[in-house]
Amino acid sequence: MKIFTIDQIRSWLPCYDPAEFLPEGWSGTALDILRVEKCPIQDRLWVVLREDCISRRTLRLFACWCARQALSQVAEPDPRSVAAIAVAERYANGEASAAELATAESAAWKAWHAAAKAAEAEAVVAEAAAAAAVTARKAALGASDAARADQVQRLIEMLRD
Repeated sequence: MKIFTIDQIRSWLPCYDPAEFLPEGWSGTALDILRVEKCPIQDRLWVVLREDCISRRTLRLFACWCARQALSQVAEPDPRSVAAIAVAERYANGEASAAELATAESAAWKAWHAAAKAAEAEAVVAEAAAAAAVTARKAALGASDAARADQVQRLIEMLRD
């Protein structure tokens, strides 16, 4: 697992000084940051959800998990969004090509556009369902406290494996 320092966190320009939660000279891993309970959950996720801390593969698999969580809030998710998540997961595992991923992403965006046209009043929900398949990092950072706690737990489990 990658090790990073408090100075690296500072270089990412957080809205606060990480010394509020970590001692000067600190170094550690994403797991270490996720376990800093005195730091707000959204800030812990903000720190670790980057390739400086977590592998691209783990980030993609975590994004897939977040997208599935978002789609579980939709009564009838568009099959293109569901398929996009499955392809992204296969891609992370080396089982799908970049072309397949691009096609699935395009289909997910088309699903979003179709949903927005069909239900202007529900565009926010449709956007969350379709866009989550391709922009789950935003979903992770914009989730409720309970969802963020679930995200932290899932990320810890993924990093332990």
